[in-house]
Amino acid sequence: MHRHADWASADTPVSEVARMMQKDDIGAIPVGKDDKLIGMITDRDIALRVVAAGRDPVKTTAEEIMTKGIVYCRTTETVEDAIHLMDQKKIRRLPVIDENKRLVGMLSLGDVSHAVSRELSGELLQAIAAHHS
Repeated sequence: MHRHADWASADTPVSEVARMMQKDDIGAIPVGKDDKLIGMITDRDIALRVVAAGRDPVKTTAEEIMTKGIVYCRTTETVEDAIHLMDQKKIRRLPVIDENKRLVGMLSLGDVSHAVSRELSGELLQAIAAHHS
């Protein structure tokens, strides 16, 4: 996983979220409110829910366009558990939280491909890609 993942406050302007993505060369940012994760914003969310909809990215907040109901895994879970969750939910990025429910990193499809066998990472990639075609 990528450690020390950034997250955006619910009231962060989308323009700032996009700058965070650009700075770190990432495609997803978790969103938090009252010290809890409440959603996720992807570059696709920005493209479809802000740009294509003609909304102002300076006035639109992260909470307004995020995908609600964040899916995450815990540091105590195995890579196989995380892969199963990513496959089941058809997601490419998974926030990782510790025993105190604090965000400690992000697990991406690329991270998984470096950590497991080609066969297993290929199966995950195929399952997620099928969902997006």
